[in-house]
Amino acid sequence: MSSAARRERLRDIVVHTLARLRVTLGFVFGAIVLALARPTSRSLAIGLSVAAAGEAIRIWASGHLNKAREVTTSGPYRWVRHPLYVGSSVMGAGLAIACTTVPDALLIAIYLVVTLTAAIKSEEAFLRRTFGEQYDLYRAGQLAKRAASARKPAKRFSLAQVITNREHRALVGFLIAVLLLILKATYNDVFWRAAGR
Repeated sequence: MSSAARRERLRDIVVHTLARLRVTLGFVFGAIVLALARPTSRSLAIGLSVAAAGEAIRIWASGHLNKAREVTTSGPYRWVRHPLYVGSSVMGAGLAIACTTVPDALLIAIYLVVTLTAAIKSEEAFLRRTFGEQYDLYRAGQLAKRAASARKPAKRFSLAQVITNREHRALVGFLIAVLLLILKATYNDVFWRAAGR
């Protein structure tokens, strides 16, 4: 095996591992972010509104996604190849706003860039292997046009599909993060008032 082939193989292993471990890494990064967070009532109102919009995007995308069975072209997939990750990025931005610290924003950005890039590369390789030309047409923006010209009815949003895709777990995680940030903001207010500030 050539050194270029070995490097390529190593890169594929790292990408696959990061993609697979993104939830576990999310808990680790989340604990560090929470420890560093200095939320205020104002930062929570703004940041959590942005983060909620990100979760709404994820729910919308999950309601259209039929993982590993088709190349999805309905809902937000008409405009964006990876709307789940767009939603995750919007959520991350909202959480960074809610936390108020620069180290939190940097940690969230690093986590999202590294893990979502790995997930996208891993998923695109899978989709190309599984669906071949159909996925290439989707990437080129041609698959949705073909479906429209064939007068295929657009696939509708499905709450059952959201549950099948386990998006309710992300929603529960988001709600726990919100609760923890609210508790931390409350604790910070009580602490600083007791300290005389």
